[in-house]
Amino acid sequence: MSQKVLLSSKEIQIILHRLACQLLENHLDFKDTVLIGIQPRGTYLANRLTDLLRTSYKVQGIPYGLLDITFYRDDFRRGDKTLEASNTRIDFQVEGKRVVLIDDVLYTGRSIRAALTAIQSFGRPKEIELLTLIDRRFSRHLPIQPNYRGRQVDAINKERVKVCWKENDGEDAVYLISN
Repeated sequence: MSQKVLLSSKEIQIILHRLACQLLENHLDFKDTVLIGIQPRGTYLANRLTDLLRTSYKVQGIPYGLLDITFYRDDFRRGDKTLEASNTRIDFQVEGKRVVLIDDVLYTGRSIRAALTAIQSFGRPKEIELLTLIDRRFSRHLPIQPNYRGRQVDAINKERVKVCWKENDGEDAVYLISN
């Protein structure tokens, strides 16, 4: 198994600032916008972006939540492994808001489809956008594309993309893993 660094810690920081600026350009004061991290791995990216917007760009009052999609997945009962649900924390109105769903890697699009279904339990958003750190563009099963992407990766065959976050994995890095 070989491992190639796609993004270093410094490159991730640069991308986070770029994504924060893109969100600012499109949402200005975030008055009608909410940020929602998709559990489990999208929450690290969503936390970082929310903190960056609040501290570096002085945006106050950004509604921020976490969405668990476990029971909305189309592979929920397909494997032998018992799936464990994460917490959903959405303590604000989604109805009529511009929702930005945040996840670390866009691969087949199935997790995003599940998130689109799950978010409807909280109301009908005015608009939904997608922000991902990594877009694996040649792997889609569904016609889903991100509005904001950190980096596009052409991972083929059995290559995997692994996103590491300091909070969980001890380092900030993105790797391409080949078998």
